[in-house]
Amino acid sequence: MKQQTRASGLSTFILVGLGVVIALLGLALAAGGLRLTSLGGSWYFLIGGMVMAVAGLLIALRKPAGAWVYAAFLVGTAIWALADVGLGFWPLFSRLFMFSAVGLAVALTWPLLARAAGRTPGRGAHGLSALLAVALAIAVGNMFVAHPSVPANGKGPGLTAVDPANAQKDWAHYGNSEGGSRFAALDQINRDTVNKLQVAWTYRTGDIAVSDGNGAEDQLTPLQIGDKVFICTPHNNLIALDADSGKQLWKNEINAQSKVWQRCRGMAYFDATQPLAQPSQPNSSPIIAASVPAGANCQRRLLTNTIDARLIAVDADTGEFCQGFGNNGQVDLKAGLGDVPDSYYQLSSAPLMAGTTVVVGGRVADNVQTDMPGGVIRGFDVITGAMRWAFDPGNPQDRQAPAEGASYVRSTPNSWAPMSYDAAMNTVFLPMGSSSTDLYGAERTALNHRYGASILAVDASTGAEKWVYQTVHNDLWDFDLPMQPSLIDFTRDDGSSVPALVIGTKAGQIFVLDRATGQPLTRVEEVPVKTAGIPNEQYSPTQPRSVGMPQIGAQTLSESDMWGATPYDQLLCRIDFKKMRYDGLYTAPGNDLSLSFPGSLGGMNWGSLSTDPVHGFIFVNDMRLGLWIQMIPSANQGKAAGGGEALNTGMGAVPLKGTPYAVNKNRFLSVAGIPCQAPPYGTLTAIDMKTRQIAWQVPVGTVEDTGPLGIRMHLPIPIGLPTLGGTLSTQGGLVFIAGTQDFYLRAFDSGNGKEIWKARLPVGSQGGPMTYVSPKTGKQYVVISAGGARQSTDRGDYVIAYALP
Repeated sequence: MKQQTRASGLSTFILVGLGVVIALLGLALAAGGLRLTSLGGSWYFLIGGMVMAVAGLLIALRKPAGAWVYAAFLVGTAIWALADVGLGFWPLFSRLFMFSAVGLAVALTWPLLARAAGRTPGRGAHGLSALLAVALAIAVGNMFVAHPSVPANGKGPGLTAVDPANAQKDWAHYGNSEGGSRFAALDQINRDTVNKLQVAWTYRTGDIAVSDGNGAEDQLTPLQIGDKVFICTPHNNLIALDADSGKQLWKNEINAQSKVWQRCRGMAYFDATQPLAQPSQPNSSPIIAASVPAGANCQRRLLTNTIDARLIAVDADTGEFCQGFGNNGQVDLKAGLGDVPDSYYQLSSAPLMAGTTVVVGGRVADNVQTDMPGGVIRGFDVITGAMRWAFDPGNPQDRQAPAEGASYVRSTPNSWAPMSYDAAMNTVFLPMGSSSTDLYGAERTALNHRYGASILAVDASTGAEKWVYQTVHNDLWDFDLPMQPSLIDFTRDDGSSVPALVIGTKAGQIFVLDRATGQPLTRVEEVPVKTAGIPNEQYSPTQPRSVGMPQIGAQTLSESDMWGATPYDQLLCRIDFKKMRYDGLYTAPGNDLSLSFPGSLGGMNWGSLSTDPVHGFIFVNDMRLGLWIQMIPSANQGKAAGGGEALNTGMGAVPLKGTPYAVNKNRFLSVAGIPCQAPPYGTLTAIDMKTRQIAWQVPVGTVEDTGPLGIRMHLPIPIGLPTLGGTLSTQGGLVFIAGTQDFYLRAFDSGNGKEIWKARLPVGSQGGPMTYVSPKTGKQYVVISAGGARQSTDRGDYVIAYALP
C-alpha cells in the first residue's frame, strides 16, 4: 500500500510539475504573441500560447485531455511552421524542436495521465514517444550537417591541368595578380591530395594586436617572391622568411602605434632589375621609367603603409630602409591633410604597385564629425618616394600638393580598401567610400555625390580621372565599396570577350563594369526608394540594384525570416522587427528606429572575391548582419556614449559632431546574441560568369568557438557565421578560406561546394590564404596568418604553412 501511495505521489508530482511548466511556457508565448499581434504580426504565438497554457493546466490537473490538447497544439504548430517557412531546416528547427521535445515528455507521461483518470494505458503512447524520439534524434543529427542555401547544380568548375608554361611563379601582389585574382595556377595540392595536407612550418611574429573591442586583429595576406615569404604584423613590422622552412631571414621592427585598427593587410613589391613592359592598349599613357642609382640598396624593395600614416620602403633582401626613398625610407602620409587627430586617418590596406607608381588611399574614421581629413589618393615614385600626383575628390583638377599652410579638401570620400591595376591600360581602379559623415548627407557637395560609394578609374602615371561609376547614390548606410576590384575577361551573351572588373558591395550587390568605359556589362536597374524625413537631407529617389548578377544575402526580410534558437527568442526578434521601420535594402535612417540589412558590416567586405579565370567563375564570401539605426536630434557636444564609436570601430552611440544629430546603431541580435534573421550568417558562393548564375552556395563556419551569450558551444554545428577575410581559388579545384569565427582553415571543392579538408588553428584567422611553389624544392605550400577572430578574445601571432608530406 505504501508503494502504491508513493507511486501515486510521484506521478502527481511529475504531472503537476510538467503541467505547470507547459502552462507557464504557454502564457509566456501568449503574452509575447499579444504584443506581436498589436504590432500587426502573426497570430500564431497568441493562439498557440493560449492552447499550450490550457494543455498545461489540464495536465497539471491530471486530465488526459491535456495530452490531446498539446498534441493538437503540436500538429497545429507543424502546419503553421510549414506554411510560414517551407522545408528549410534551420527555420523549421527554430519553430518545432523545443515544442517537440516537450511533446516527447507529454507522450512519456501519458500512462500516468491515463492511470490518474482510472484508465488502462495502451501502447500507442510508446509508439508515439519512439516516433518523436527518432524525429528529435534526426533533427539533432542534421544540426551537424551543412545545409546549402543553393545546392550544387552540377555545373561548377571542372578540372583543367596546369600548363607548366603558365604555372604561377610568385605571389608578388596582395591579390596575387595586380588585378586581384586571388587565383593560383597550381595543382600539386588538388581535390584528391588536399586531405593529406599537414603543417610544414609555423612562425611566431611576436606581435599581437591588442583588442579592446576596437577592431584590432591580424588581417594579413603574405607575399612570396622566389625563396622568400614576406609578412607584416598588426604594428607594421616587416619580416622575411625562408619559403621552405619558415626560418626568419630578416626583421625590421617598424612598431607603428595606434589606438585602433591595428592591422597590416599586405604589402607591395618592386624589382628595379626587371624590364618595364609598356601598356598595350591604345591611348594609354606610358609608364614612367625608374631605376635605382648605382651602389644604392633596394634593387628589390618591399613597401608597406602603416596604421600611423607612413609609407615605408625596405630592401627585400636585407630589410634595411631604402636609401633615397623619402626620409630614410619613409614618407609622411599626413602631409597636406591639415589637422589629423590620432587614429582619424590610417592606412589599413596594402599599397598598390602600378608600374613604377606606388598608389595609396587612406581610411578616414566614419561618423565622428563633419570636419575630417580629406580622402585624397596619391601616387608616389617607387624609387624616390616623391609624390607624382594627388587625386583630391574635392578638387580633382589640381593634382599637386597643396600650398604651404593649405590642405587637401576636408571630409571628402576616401579609398580605404585594396585597389587594382591594369598594366595594359596603365589604369588604377579605386573602390571609394563616402564623405564624412556617412549617415548624414545634408551638407554634401556635388563632388561628394560624384565620388561617394563609387569605383574610380585613374591614370597610374598622372592621376587623371578616366571614369567613375557609382554604386549607391547619396550613401546614408555606410555602404562604401569595401573590396579590391577583380579584373576578369567577361564573356558577353554574343560570345565576345571584353576586359572587365567585378566588385562586390556591402549591400550584397555584384557589379561587372567595362574596364575602358566604366559602363555596366550586366543589367543594373534604378529602383525607387523611400525617404525618412530628415530635414534638408538630399535623398536620392532611386538606388541601383545589380539585377543582372546574383545578389548575395540581400533579400528583403519579412517577419517569417526572424529566427531564434527557441521559439521565444524568435518571438522577441519578431516583435523587434515589427517595431522597426523597414523598406528593404535601402531603408533610410530617420528619427525612428529603422533596420538596415545587410548592414554596414556587410554583405561582402574587404576580403574580396577570388576568381577562376580558367573556367570563368568567381567565389564570393559574405556576412549577413542587420543593424538597427536611429538618428537622435542632438545639441552635439561630440561625445560618444560607448563602443569606442568616436573612431567608428565598435557599436553604440555615434556623435556626428557638426550635424544636428547623433546616431545610435547596433547589430540586430536576439536576446541570446544571435542574429535575428534565419541562418546562414555567412556563406561561400560560386558564380558562373558565363551564365551569371549561382552554381552552389554553402554555409561557412561553425559555433565551435562561439555561441549564444558569448558562451563557446564547442560543437561543430555548421550554421554559417559571418566571414571576415578573403578566399583563395586554385587550379587544383579548391577554394580555401579561413576568415570565420571558428579556428579553422578550410578547403572546399570548387565544383560542388563540399568541405573536403580543414585544419585546426591555434586561434582564429581573419587573414587571406595564399599559396606558392618553392623554386628550390618544387613543393607547393598554402600559408595563412592566424592572429585571432573578430568576436574572439583569443589572440595570437602565428603564420602557418601547410604542404603535402
